[in-house]
Amino acid sequence: MTQPNLTYTPLVLATHKNCVTITSMSSSSWSRHSSAKPLLVSTNASRAAAFPLTTTNTVLLEASNNNQQQQIISMGDAAIAVMDPEEDSEVEEHIFRSRFPPVSVPDGVTVPDFVMSGAEAYADKVALVEAAPGGRSYTYGEMSRDIARFARALRSVGIRKGHVIVVVLPNLAVYPVVSLGVMAAGAVFSGVNPRALAAEIRKQVEDSEAKLVVANEVAYDKVKDVGVPVIGITSNNNMPGAISWDELLAAADRTGAPVVPLDPVLQSDLCALPYSSGTTGVSKGVMLSHGNLVSNLCSSMFAVGPELRGQVVTLGLMPFFHIYGITGICCATLRHKGTVVVMDRFDLRTFLGALVTHRVMFAPVVPPVMLAMVKNPIAEEFDLSGLALKSVMTAAAPLAPDLLEAFQKKFPGVQVEEAYGLTEHSCVTLTHAGDDPEKGHIAKKNSVGFILPNLEVKFVDPDTGRSLPKNTPGELCVRSQCVMQGYYKKKAETERTIDSKGWLHTGDVGYIDDDGDVFIVDRIKELIKYKGFQVAPAELEAILLSHPSVEDAAVFGLPDEEAGEVPVSCVVRRSGAAESEADIMGYVASRVASYKRLRMLHLVDAIPKSVSGKILRRQLRDEFIKMIKLAA
Repeated sequence: MTQPNLTYTPLVLATHKNCVTITSMSSSSWSRHSSAKPLLVSTNASRAAAFPLTTTNTVLLEASNNNQQQQIISMGDAAIAVMDPEEDSEVEEHIFRSRFPPVSVPDGVTVPDFVMSGAEAYADKVALVEAAPGGRSYTYGEMSRDIARFARALRSVGIRKGHVIVVVLPNLAVYPVVSLGVMAAGAVFSGVNPRALAAEIRKQVEDSEAKLVVANEVAYDKVKDVGVPVIGITSNNNMPGAISWDELLAAADRTGAPVVPLDPVLQSDLCALPYSSGTTGVSKGVMLSHGNLVSNLCSSMFAVGPELRGQVVTLGLMPFFHIYGITGICCATLRHKGTVVVMDRFDLRTFLGALVTHRVMFAPVVPPVMLAMVKNPIAEEFDLSGLALKSVMTAAAPLAPDLLEAFQKKFPGVQVEEAYGLTEHSCVTLTHAGDDPEKGHIAKKNSVGFILPNLEVKFVDPDTGRSLPKNTPGELCVRSQCVMQGYYKKKAETERTIDSKGWLHTGDVGYIDDDGDVFIVDRIKELIKYKGFQVAPAELEAILLSHPSVEDAAVFGLPDEEAGEVPVSCVVRRSGAAESEADIMGYVASRVASYKRLRMLHLVDAIPKSVSGKILRRQLRDEFIKMIKLAA
């Protein structure tokens, strides 16, 4: 396999105060990023451009005291070593960029305008269709109409720019209409898992200071008493007290254009507030602007050519309340006027039936779905030889090498793409999408792909903060227009995550190899990924410690073939307590959503901790795995 030539010439500048950097950035993304006005001043986004690095292939550095010039040629994913002008000491910076050229990002465009651009030419084409028999569908014409109607309705009931609307819906065809309508009104969309407990939903409503909730009958009992009006999307009018979706849209038609003067929606305005546990395990609102999401869509779709416009059929199985579901699946497909086949939850027969019936070409899935496709006997009921499926992408959990091998053996014509992304970076950051066999641009199968255009990546030593060269594991940091504006109402957490130069610290440990492929090998943060859902150990530990019979507790993830990881716990029981492991697990299960429940619990004499009091989860995990192996 031919790989692109990569040149890396490290340079350490002398500590001359008058040493300057001359760059040629015809369309500098950093100048645009620095002019944005994030809600949290603590993000220091304006300093991201203080020492910009060129996105072209040549950097010219001049040391004016001796008139000597040095030139570095930076190609592909090469790093440029530069000196921080604020430091007197020599500091090497190893910064990596995409092997592909930068892509343009339109200025002043909101997410709804960007996604629905050109929809009038596809007015009769199906944009969204539910996989279940008899499910709802939307054409592009219907979608454009209802996005505008909902935005008008929201404004007519007093929603103004910056107001948050929490959406508590399963995956339905109407979901993208709701979220894009919220954004078109200048409001902020905040999705939540409809299977979450009422207390969890209330917490997000209160923390985000939401003005409205949108729900259907599945979640209505959980949201009817949250203290804000509820818009009910239902077909059987069984949501007493809720504002009817259909009646609201009809009323908007009757009222016409709003008479209240409205502020224009700007690209720098917030449009989404998804909640993420980030690097600390405490759920936080991630402030994303229209510019953040449009930039991420431009970067992640850089390889989608015009020949695919109107052709792609994507499976919408990933939860739409997740940033990957609403942006990486829905918005990306709708931007290119494809069709999203919507699934509420995974059922193998429905899933395989949708692949066959709707001629699905692209299916973002989690590893457990791939496992079912390979091993479940139900798959034998379907003739899968004529699938239109071209590729599957997995991003929410690690993909085991043996599962990848088994999948490729059963579906040899389907490309398997792995990706890496995080909510704080608006969605996808690293990907295999865009691999070009003819040009030798093929990421290794056990990597998470390559760096997308317009992004800068570096790997830093967690202890010293120094950036590291190729093939050296360190904390992955990313800088681009996609970096969030900050955590909502959490200044300190924002400053710990985004440094003064605009680098987003992901908490994940990885490295980049000589070919520009990135590998994630560990993570500093200790979140558990159960079937793609985030489970924060700190949350479960707090619940365990509230049990009167629990003296101490630690929660960590164990590898699991089906789920990726499962949450398990070691607990120190108080002297004289009689509750069993099952009793304590039941206590936790009654207080959390189903995916957060402990799958195992082991009673121990003590929880190992460092001298600073930090739980040694890795030690516990290793001991737990050893204990299981001995028992087997």
